Amino acid sequence: MSDLQDDLARAAGEELELACALGWAQLSTLTPWGDTYEGFTPAGRTVCFERSYLWEGGQGADIRVEVTVYEPKSYESGVRLNRSIRRETV
Repeated sequence: MSDLQDDLARAAGEELELACALGWAQLSTLTPWGDTYEGFTPAGRTVCFERSYLWEGGQGADIRVEVTVYEPKSYESGVRLNRSIRRETV
């Protein structure tokens, strides 16, 4: 993996952890939702962070969290990670 890809992957991993910090109950009130903002990677590169919360299998199901980190003019070269947040059973 190149230094750039490693840096993007580290930034995406950190962002995914932050994106999943809230539980299903809190995120269910926001889903579906997404945003994009500029920030910095661990190595100090200026990048775009794109975060999305999507239903997996319909409203009220598990929530898929997608994070993409890319240089502003290179979306195709970015790193995309995702994780599911299981619906909580009460």
